[in-house]
Amino acid sequence: MGNLTLEKLQELKQAEKTVYLFTTTWCGDCHYIKPFMPEIVEKFADFTFVEVDRDEFMPFAQEHSVMGIPSFITYNKGEEVSRWVNGDRKTQEEIEAYLEETREKI
Repeated sequence: MGNLTLEKLQELKQAEKTVYLFTTTWCGDCHYIKPFMPEIVEKFADFTFVEVDRDEFMPFAQEHSVMGIPSFITYNKGEEVSRWVNGDRKTQEEIEAYLEETREKI
């Protein structure tokens, strides 16, 4: 998603099934998940995925208590539905399980 702004990030919270993926350019674990994220995005096409560079949008990350990366926070119509915020490496299976659990909550 090009041309992200802080205002646009806030606005996207009001949409249905918005998944924020917090990353940075220097994060090894973020680079680890990059190759299989397109497959996950396709598999969970009912979600909108928004990649947020934590360093570029530090106020947004701080507002959401995101320091560890990669991390995921999901909103639905303005309500936080789920979060997976830590600095641990995440596998494709773990990310898909997180999204399945999130889908069940909505």
